[in-house]
Amino acid sequence: MLRITTELRDAIVAHARADHPDEACGVVAGHEGSDRPERFIPMLNAARSPTFYEFDSGDLLALYREMDDRDEEPVVIYHSHTATEAYPSRTDVSYASEPNAHYVLVSTRETGNEPGPFEFRSYRIVDGVITEEDVEVVESY
Repeated sequence: MLRITTELRDAIVAHARADHPDEACGVVAGHEGSDRPERFIPMLNAARSPTFYEFDSGDLLALYREMDDRDEEPVVIYHSHTATEAYPSRTDVSYASEPNAHYVLVSTRETGNEPGPFEFRSYRIVDGVITEEDVEVVESY
């Protein structure tokens, strides 16, 4: 199960809406081994595409070095789908390289950048196997 604060969930959704019609992507880091998302890190979709996302390799390397220096790891890796449901695509699965991370998908297909309904779902993706998990949104930890 993913436990995430309302503030972090809302920041992820806001990023997804702001980047629509392109896919948004980013990371929420947390202390190593804690499984607790704490630090929101929106990233640039280097592909700038409505159907694909890609972290800039230089930005990603810098982020991993920074997380290492802070004894953090990626607890949540998120991206948005702009025209389809919040479910991992084959490409998403092929890029899932963090077995301990929660892979969050937000779908902005219904409202785009406007307020309104959205899908916010979380998955574990290990060795190509997708397992959806419950999301508990809490006010604070």
